[in-house]
Amino acid sequence: MTTPAPVSTREAVPRAAVHTRVLPGEATVRSRTAAVAAVAGEHAEHTDQSATFPQPALAAMRSTGLLGLLVPVDHGGLGGDVSDMVDASIELGRVDLSVAMVFAMHCQQVAAIDRFGSAGLRARLLPRVARGELYLGSVTTESGTGGHLLSSESPLRGRDDALELDRFAPVVTGGAYADGFLVTMRKPEASGAHEVSLVYADRDQVEVSVAGGWDPLGMRASHSVPLKLRGVVPGDQVVGRHGAFREVVTQVFAPMAHLGWSACWLGTAAGALSRVLGVLRSKPGRASYDLSSELLLTGLSQVRCRLDAVHALVRHTTAVVRAADDLSTPRVQLLLNSLKITASEQSYAAVDQLVDLVGMRHGYLKGSPTWLERALRDLRSAPLNYSNDRLHLADGKLALLDPEVRLV
Repeated sequence: MTTPAPVSTREAVPRAAVHTRVLPGEATVRSRTAAVAAVAGEHAEHTDQSATFPQPALAAMRSTGLLGLLVPVDHGGLGGDVSDMVDASIELGRVDLSVAMVFAMHCQQVAAIDRFGSAGLRARLLPRVARGELYLGSVTTESGTGGHLLSSESPLRGRDDALELDRFAPVVTGGAYADGFLVTMRKPEASGAHEVSLVYADRDQVEVSVAGGWDPLGMRASHSVPLKLRGVVPGDQVVGRHGAFREVVTQVFAPMAHLGWSACWLGTAAGALSRVLGVLRSKPGRASYDLSSELLLTGLSQVRCRLDAVHALVRHTTAVVRAADDLSTPRVQLLLNSLKITASEQSYAAVDQLVDLVGMRHGYLKGSPTWLERALRDLRSAPLNYSNDRLHLADGKLALLDPEVRLV
């Protein structure tokens, strides 16, 4: 993959127009999600082939108000919670995993601002999110940290009541099209790399440059390009306490990420099974496949079992997150990590098994109405998206802290 010279995204990347129209008050989250999913499905093949950001789907999220799903009603949003995010992520994942992940990661950022932002910051940002004006990007990756979320080698520099940002991130999902960013950096005058702060930067406050290309195996429409951010932001745009990003991670970032990602992956696998069943039940399908085949029927049962198991774990974990006062306990952390590991592995395994069941024409080749080829490529990223190996190491240590094995 070639790496072009950095360019300013203000000039090089056309941005979708902001739409502030929302659906009538009686419209449900389901209808809003369905409207976005319809747009995403219409453009999914093109954005996958060209590895371009799904601007039409983002425009639909803006116009339907779905970007404001987690914004409280008193700030103009839909007042949804984590279960609503899970529902919407599953439905979007059925048609385009990249679009679903863009949405889920935006919701993670909104939840962090709502939970840890100051009253002033919340009042400035959340109504803009609700109006569809503010799509949020996450700037947490760093070249020198090996993917470790709780450390940073990029120092914030304080200047009077302002903070100076100079940050490179190798992977920022949808970052070239974001209206604002949540950025992790080492707090000013930190004594170590683990004193990390989370800072909001509006696009108008920083210079944003794309610092590389994006040509991956799957997740091509996520447009997770390297970004360079430079600028000065007001000191009150720190989200949470300076140097206390760990609290944001345990209470919001990790739960929302693992639930959101898992819902997206589950949706993609469920959509794949639904389309396979549609092909099998069609007149041409009945002519091509023996629907009484024990091999086929057993395989379909195994795939459905995988999806039902992931679905049950997603719903159980959602209920735990909604009810728990403290999400940092070993038992809850073990459950969240187990969800991510299980959903990433089983969703991919389900689609891989479907490829075997339907064969070359509808499993491996592009152009099939099953979309299995794209789903398989997209889901291959799931175990790598915050590595399962890293999570297993963390879970081993957490397991030692819960010798009575008190399951949540």
